[in-house]
Amino acid sequence: MCYVSFICLISLSLNLFLIGINFLMMDYVLFIEWDIISLNSVSVVMTFLFDWMSLIFMSFVLLISSLVIFYSTEYMEEDININRFILLVLMFVLSMMLLIISPNLISILLGWDGLGLVSYCLVIYFQNVKSYNAGMLTALSNRIGDVALLLSIAWMLNYGSWNYVFYLDMMYNSFEMMLIGVLVGLAGMTKSAQIPFSSWLPAAMAAPTPVSALVHSSTLVTAGVYLLIRFNLLLMDNWYSGVLLLLSGLTMFMAGLGANFEYDLKKIIALSTLSQLGLMMSILSMGFFKLAFFHLLTHALFKALLFMCAGSIIHNMNNSQDIRLMGGLSYHMPLTSSCLNVANLALCGMPFLAGFYSKDMILEAVSLSYINSFSFFLFFFSTGLTVCYSFRLVYYTMTGELNCSSLHMLSDEGWIMLKGMLGLLFMSIVGGSMLNWLIFPIPLIICLPYYLKLLTLFVCFLGGMLGYLISDVSLYFFNKSLTLYFFSFFFGSMWFMPHISTYGIINYFLWLGYSANKSFDHGWSEYMGGQMLYYSLMNFSKVNQLIQNNNLKIYLLTFVLWLIILVSFIFI
Repeated sequence: MCYVSFICLISLSLNLFLIGINFLMMDYVLFIEWDIISLNSVSVVMTFLFDWMSLIFMSFVLLISSLVIFYSTEYMEEDININRFILLVLMFVLSMMLLIISPNLISILLGWDGLGLVSYCLVIYFQNVKSYNAGMLTALSNRIGDVALLLSIAWMLNYGSWNYVFYLDMMYNSFEMMLIGVLVGLAGMTKSAQIPFSSWLPAAMAAPTPVSALVHSSTLVTAGVYLLIRFNLLLMDNWYSGVLLLLSGLTMFMAGLGANFEYDLKKIIALSTLSQLGLMMSILSMGFFKLAFFHLLTHALFKALLFMCAGSIIHNMNNSQDIRLMGGLSYHMPLTSSCLNVANLALCGMPFLAGFYSKDMILEAVSLSYINSFSFFLFFFSTGLTVCYSFRLVYYTMTGELNCSSLHMLSDEGWIMLKGMLGLLFMSIVGGSMLNWLIFPIPLIICLPYYLKLLTLFVCFLGGMLGYLISDVSLYFFNKSLTLYFFSFFFGSMWFMPHISTYGIINYFLWLGYSANKSFDHGWSEYMGGQMLYYSLMNFSKVNQLIQNNNLKIYLLTFVLWLIILVSFIFI
């Protein structure tokens, strides 16, 4: 089943990519309406929108999912439920396809909820307490976005149809459309895990690693960004774009800072995803939707490769994810280490790799734009933090001696996993330049002062040096100083957001339920209600029992009383 799925998906991906290039060159858009059922004057119509954006994005989703399924054949080979796993992944991809090609809010909600439901099933796949908690946090965080989409569907009733593409150009100044834009923006923020909804994304690492590679590259977390790219006209020149720029910039900064204090391999890569999502959202809120889409595609390639390399390392390290127990992997797993380093360098924006073309253009567009100094600082400082945690990861995993037990089975012999990784390795190297030439056929000339032009390069070099140098001494200093330990705990716990999202929300309601239970059920209502009824019935039954135990004496006594009453009535 795995191989059949792989062949079908990769052939479909190549076909869609070629059709997408054709649509891009011809500036062609295909809008299909399928009349599902027509009853009296009511017709249920399914609409599909095929343009270069949806076709190329679908081809990338299918390419990554095909390689992830191929990779899973070896990674999950000992799982007895592997067919169920592959079916869940295929349902996940199908929901994403529906979301990508939908110009209609109803069908978008179907794909959106499909992603939420199947992601819950995948996060709880290993069926332990940690997975259940992570799945519940993921599902409930995403429900906020689902409710926002439902409300936007209700507000679209002010127009003649739920096909939002008909109304974006003309109605974007109206109050109703502005409100729909805010609600869709809220939905996009929850799905793409922007502050204050960020805590679910690292928690979703409880899912199997191939699922993480799929979720964090091109499907679940990018759905919010893609939806906002479609609604980009509603983000232009209003107060909401400023709010989104601030929140996404803070998300980028928070995730980059948190990744420098994290020791879980998968969580470091998850926080880097969060940082890149903040970058996409912030550049989107400034109006550069094509740049956001460009970075969405290039990021999908190297992030899927990063997770697949991490999965291979975890697999060989006997399911250990702590980077402090690794080291010297470049000697034992040279091919996997090479793939990991290429993906890391693409993430950092190493010239002529996939990430360079999108990140460098985004930072130069930011430098050229009318933007405040705080947002400018967040953009460039977060870029430095990205390089910092990437080189810290290289320091802990690649250099030095192996820190785990001397009896180990580290090797590059998982050829099926390696073939899946090598496919993405090729795309991580050439994908950025290829997409750059396709999406921007006319070169964008961004004229900047000399030092501003070199600022990105300087920030990257400084971040890399700091990441490599402080890795050795950070643990010692943070253990010695209580203040530094508090800061490391604060930054490492994503500014306490996981605690606020769980205990911070439920504690008050649990206390309220406890107080109500104590006051009502176990308090005066119990005393005046159930307990009082119980004691009253018990006393009545005692009297009744007394009567039945002494029936002759009671009978004679009642006879005498009856005679007295009768005589008294006669004489009266």
